[in-house]
Amino acid sequence: MTAKREKFRMMPRPVFVRKRWASLVFTRDGLDRRFYELCVLSELKNALRSGDIWVQDSRQFKDFEAYLLPPARFTELRGEHHLGLAVAIDCESYLESRLAELEHEMATVEHLAAADTLPDAGFTPAGRLKITPLHNTVPEGAEALMEQAYSRLPHLKITELLLEVDDWTGFTQHFTHLKNGAAAGDRQLLLTTILADAINLGLTKMAESCPDASYAKLAWLQAWHIRDETYAAALAELTNAQYHQPFAAYWGDGTTSSSDGQNFKAGGQGQFAGHVNLKYGQEPGIQFYTHISDQYAPFHTQVINATVRDATHVLDGLLYHESDLRIAEHYTDTAGFTDHVFALMQLLGYRFAPRIRDLADRRLYIPGDASPYPTLSGMIGGRINIRHIRSHWDEILRLAASIKQGTVTASLMLRKLGSYPRQNGLAIALRELGRIERTLFTLDWLQNVDLRRRVQVGLNKGEAKNALARAVFLNRLGEVRDRSYENQRYRASGLNLVVNAIILWNTVYMERAIQSLTDSGQPVDEDLLPHLSPLGWEHINLTGDYVWQQDKRVARGRFRPLRTPREA
Repeated sequence: MTAKREKFRMMPRPVFVRKRWASLVFTRDGLDRRFYELCVLSELKNALRSGDIWVQDSRQFKDFEAYLLPPARFTELRGEHHLGLAVAIDCESYLESRLAELEHEMATVEHLAAADTLPDAGFTPAGRLKITPLHNTVPEGAEALMEQAYSRLPHLKITELLLEVDDWTGFTQHFTHLKNGAAAGDRQLLLTTILADAINLGLTKMAESCPDASYAKLAWLQAWHIRDETYAAALAELTNAQYHQPFAAYWGDGTTSSSDGQNFKAGGQGQFAGHVNLKYGQEPGIQFYTHISDQYAPFHTQVINATVRDATHVLDGLLYHESDLRIAEHYTDTAGFTDHVFALMQLLGYRFAPRIRDLADRRLYIPGDASPYPTLSGMIGGRINIRHIRSHWDEILRLAASIKQGTVTASLMLRKLGSYPRQNGLAIALRELGRIERTLFTLDWLQNVDLRRRVQVGLNKGEAKNALARAVFLNRLGEVRDRSYENQRYRASGLNLVVNAIILWNTVYMERAIQSLTDSGQPVDEDLLPHLSPLGWEHINLTGDYVWQQDKRVARGRFRPLRTPREA
């Protein structure tokens, strides 16, 4: 036994066995095979996720370089100034501009902080930043006007609402046949299939709840007409219709948006046991990560693991939606930002404005000495590695251009760059670039109360939309029990589509309700209209038998009569 132990001590230890595994793998009696195998599989998984190891001809685990634009193609596009990026492609020009702005903003905020004149913000005697919470700015009368408007909206079933919205927009025409591209022959059956996804009922139960619908018919329609791309095109149709509604302009001009994940419990403990996010409790779940415009229209959704950080998917919704929206400024909560996201947002032309929790704990980064900023010294966490940015500038541009050109998705690259244990030069350089942008944003946040309020309002719209989504997604106790990722995506897409249809219908009829108030001699303060919301659903019957009654359809170009105060 002594000779065996001596021989074991003389054997070279595998370099991939890290410190956290060493005490388990290497024991006094030699190598523990069970822990050794677990260590190998764990480290292999991490290496595959980060790109340190790749699989030939694999789509998900191929060489990191293979995800990017070929070097020759990148050089060609750069020479023709066709990279499609929103920044100067010359490194020195970019750094000179951003660092000059950083120096100016640091000096400005230092002066304001020293004089204790930061708007609704300041530093305690201990040197800790304190920001005054925003006050409610909803004017008196807005809630009463909302109640008046909704009291006049007609009562109707969700089936009637979908038929009417489809008459306006023709969104069902986008659900084309997979093989021949033809539209669905039976619109009611198609809407029944979509509604089965949206209300989380499933095809079997929906066939029992809808006359003239059988499981076989619904399954055939789902197989041939329901796909990610058809859902995306239909959603874009509804988003565009909302975008062009005159009344929606009171809520925004379609240039700002927010995104947030909504957690849904996942049925089947065995399959989803690893998908537990303690933020939402002890039960496993998944998230529907949704982007919503300032006009309340949800324009992109993804199904993501409950344990995945939201920031990984922020850019996907901005880059890959199919609507006419031209988003310039985007809001998230704390989970939606990383330094990598800050960098890519700037490179791709978006103003990124997350609401960062515990902002005092987030450090500012500067290129030089911290001595000129004594008041801000407690927030300064270090220097920006400018040399590293310069040495990897071409790689940064190539990465951003690859995402812009569609060679690779933003979420895949962010996941690769943020995965353990990769800390390669590109990841570090992108982080340093993001620190510049995050510092500039933080300095603007300290000075700009309007920015804080815009972010708050934008995020509130997304959170209010979640309440409507929860009301629609009512069956099976609101749990996602589908085993396949494909069916989970269909659930999320159907829910988003129906929620968008409700928002559009409400917008159209709220405009008519407000006009009826004016026509009846009741003065309406136009300043209150931006504080209304098209997210109500009390007038919509979401449950019961799902009957498509042709006799209750509204003729093209006509509208349902509004309710009178006596009927309300």
